[in-house]
Amino acid sequence: MGTRDLLLLITLSLPAFLEAQEQGTDNYGIRFGGFIKSDFFYDSRQTVAAREGHFLLWPAGPLMDAGNDDINAASSFNFLAIQTRLNATVSAPEAFGFRTSGHVEGAFFGHSNDDINGFRLRHAFVKFEGENTELLFGQFWNPLFVTSSFPDVVSFNTGCPFQPFSRNPQIRLTQAFGNIRIIAAALSQRDFSSIGPAGTSSSYLRNAVMPDMHLQAHYTIGSADARPLIIIGGGAAYKEIVPEIVTAELYKTDASVQGTTYMGFARAVFQPLTIKAQYVLGRNVTDLLMPGGYGIRQITDAERGMVKYAPMQTSSFWLDLHTNGQAFQFGLFMGMYGNRGATDDLVEGTGITGLGTDIRSLYRISPRIVFNSGRARFAFETEYTGANFGSVNISENSRGIPVNTQEVSNLRLLLGVYLFL
Repeated sequence: MGTRDLLLLITLSLPAFLEAQEQGTDNYGIRFGGFIKSDFFYDSRQTVAAREGHFLLWPAGPLMDAGNDDINAASSFNFLAIQTRLNATVSAPEAFGFRTSGHVEGAFFGHSNDDINGFRLRHAFVKFEGENTELLFGQFWNPLFVTSSFPDVVSFNTGCPFQPFSRNPQIRLTQAFGNIRIIAAALSQRDFSSIGPAGTSSSYLRNAVMPDMHLQAHYTIGSADARPLIIIGGGAAYKEIVPEIVTAELYKTDASVQGTTYMGFARAVFQPLTIKAQYVLGRNVTDLLMPGGYGIRQITDAERGMVKYAPMQTSSFWLDLHTNGQAFQFGLFMGMYGNRGATDDLVEGTGITGLGTDIRSLYRISPRIVFNSGRARFAFETEYTGANFGSVNISENSRGIPVNTQEVSNLRLLLGVYLFL
C-alpha cells in the first residue's frame, strides 16, 4: 500500500471510527495522534548519518586528499520534515479476561535513503492488560530503550549512539509486584538488524534459531503525581547470531557470535528538575545503532574456512537533565562511549565486522532550549560530538581496539518546529 492509498484509507475510515468511539459501541474506539515536525540543521563537518544527514550518529572520520587536506572537514545544511508521524490507538472489548488495546504508528522517514519520504512502520502491537500483568505482541521499542527513561533531546537520534535505539517485533511480558516490575521479552529483528558478511540483515539472528532474549527489573519510589518520583532498574539481554551458513570455501558452518549486554538506568523527577541516566555494557550491539561488531578469535580449519568468533565489547553512559516548566524548558545531554575490544584475542591478519569499528571513543555535549505554546513547539539544540578514530591492527592491539587515534568533531545547530495533533 502506497502512502497516498494509506492516507486515503485513514480519511475515509475516520468518520466511522469517530462515530463508534462517540457511541461507545461495544467498548470500541480509536484515537488518532502524532505530530508535524520540521528540522532545520547545520553541521560543521560531514557526518555518519541516515536520511540525508537527519539521523546523526557521529562525525565522519578523517579522509585525506592528495594534498593532505581532510575532505570530510566540510560543512553542510539541510531542511527536512520526514520525522512527521501519524498514529492510531485502538481500544477494544475485553478478551480472555484482559483489557485489550492496539497501537499503530508510522512516519515519513522511509526505509532507506533511496526511500526518503516513504511511509515507514514504527510501532504495531496488541496489548492485553490485567491488574498486574501486561502482555504485548508486535513491534515496539527494544527493552534496552527504556520508555520511562530516555533522553528528551531535540535531535531525532534520541541520544544515539550512546542510547540504544531499535524497534523490534517481540513478545513481551510485564509483571508488577507492588513497586517492582519484571519485564521479560523475546525479540526478532526487522528494520534494525545485525551486521555481517552480507551487510545489514535479520538473517543472522534468524539462522541462530533463537530470539534476542531480555530480562529487566524496575523499581519505583513514589507515584506519577508525587515529587520526587524515582525509578531505577537494570537488566540483561542475550543475543546470538550466525554470520554465515556456508564458508567462502563452500562448506556448511553454524559458527555463532554470542554476547550478553547489561544495562542500568535511573530517573528522578523533582519539582523543578528531571534527571535521567543510563549505562550500557554491550557485546555486538550494531543492531542498536551503536558501534561494535565481532572478530575472529580462532581459525579451526583453514582449508574449509572454519572459524570461531568473539564479540566486540563497548560501554556507553549518558546523562540528561531538564527543567520542568510548561512554557519553557532548558535541557542538557551528555554522553560518552568507549571501545573495550573483543572478549578474546583476535587472529592476526583478520579484520572486524561491524559498525564504527575504527572508533576508539566518542563524547557528546548537547544543550537545548524548548518553547511551548498551545500545541506548538519551537526547540533549539546545539549538539557537539567528538570522535577518536584510529586504525585496527591486531598485531598492535590483539583485542582490536583502534590505535594511532586522531580526534575530529562536529557541531550541529538544530531548530525543530512541531505541531502536535
